[in-house]
Amino acid sequence: MSKMKKTGMKARSGRVAVIGALGLASVALAAAPAFAKGGVDITAPHSAQTGETFTVTAHGDDDASSYLQICLENRSGGQAWHRLTCGAVVDTGTDAQVTARVKATHSGVQQYRAVVYGLTSPNDHHPVRQRTSGPATVNVH
Repeated sequence: MSKMKKTGMKARSGRVAVIGALGLASVALAAAPAFAKGGVDITAPHSAQTGETFTVTAHGDDDASSYLQICLENRSGGQAWHRLTCGAVVDTGTDAQVTARVKATHSGVQQYRAVVYGLTSPNDHHPVRQRTSGPATVNVH
């Protein structure tokens, strides 16, 4: 009898362990964060002549915030990124857009990137960076 009781206890312990593991797995899946959908694209010419004016455009979206704003940043010579301009604040579900006309004042490599910010209201003073594009490089001759 004692041998049978041990086997029964082992089987019950195994079932309890499996049920517990399944319960933990379901809780972990339910608590996993949902990933926002969206993207950001930037367009700039590959090269420009010194003194020439060229256009840099970007558009993007993200469904993690109620409102969106997209901004263009630039840098040259490996310096820090600086904000160039920002587009209008738009509702989520609308493609945020920005356009900048840039005059190439000196030769060298100029880099531009677009940053999508999420806002909680149209007048939010603390936007949250949602997405950043890769750099678009313009070689100025």
